Amino acid sequence: MKNKKVGWMLLLCLLIPLVSSAHVKWFTDIDPVKESIENILSPFFLGTSVVVALILGILPQIIPQITNWEISRQMDKRLEEYRHFVYPLLKIGLALALAIQLFSGSIFAPELEVSTFGMYMGVGMILLLLVPLTYTSKMAAVALLYLFLLTVREHGVFYMLDYGFYVAIVFAILVEKTRIQSWGMPFLYLGTGLSLCWVAIEKWVYPIMSLDIIEHHHVPTFGFSPEIFISISAFIEFVVGYLLVVGVLNRLLALVLTLIFITTTTLFGMTEVIGHFMFHIILLIFIIEGVSFYHPPIQIHKSKIDQIIFVSLNFIFVLSTMILIYYRFA
Repeated sequence: MKNKKVGWMLLLCLLIPLVSSAHVKWFTDIDPVKESIENILSPFFLGTSVVVALILGILPQIIPQITNWEISRQMDKRLEEYRHFVYPLLKIGLALALAIQLFSGSIFAPELEVSTFGMYMGVGMILLLLVPLTYTSKMAAVALLYLFLLTVREHGVFYMLDYGFYVAIVFAILVEKTRIQSWGMPFLYLGTGLSLCWVAIEKWVYPIMSLDIIEHHHVPTFGFSPEIFISISAFIEFVVGYLLVVGVLNRLLALVLTLIFITTTTLFGMTEVIGHFMFHIILLIFIIEGVSFYHPPIQIHKSKIDQIIFVSLNFIFVLSTMILIYYRFA
């Protein structure tokens, strides 16, 4: 038992530095240059994709053992007691995130400058979210969606997919205390996971921006070449997003990501706080919420071999589809 715990702690320590350059557009002014598809689909990329797909296929087979650990059962039992705080935490966290963004002159992300109209709307949303009434929070959610759509019109759909989790937040707030409230958290997982996947692909398609960050911020590459390091970072970020979507190890993943973002704050400073504060709130919600609501589609397959094949091929399909969409339209 002790060896298992040590192994997982070592894994966490390895994961933390490898994804330290998320949202690369925040930290570089270099013009993005799209990499050729031939270079993206390099032998290293293809080989790593196969290895990762196989690991993900095996992962659901060992999850029952992890959940049976005594420390895991105790943690789940303790966190269950805090589930009624999820929605208040989401609303207050959103209000604080908006306040931080507006104070810095931005909205949704550090590089998106807020207009005067957006500033007034943002202040109004903060006030509505701080009122402990369901209908005022729903008004704030509608206003947030309207402001997000205005930003989409200005910057484009594919640019704003990086921040698609805000749409998931809007949905979760709107369905609170309705007959479909149970859809709120799964949708939040889905939106957050897809946002992480989309951001990860940026590192493959526009590696020059990540290379610039590594050079100017002296990001350690731990013995890897910068190009390989960037690709590995993208894989880890994509896998974390994918696992959030499919409902695997979400509490553990939320903890890992929280540690990652705390680590990157020491490297990138206030920009990181502005951009990722809302992400911290969402991840805290995931740590509390867990995945008891989720019934993974893998359960339709009975044999272990079928499950491994299903998960592995599904990962390859999602990865290839999102890369092609990003490369074509982003």
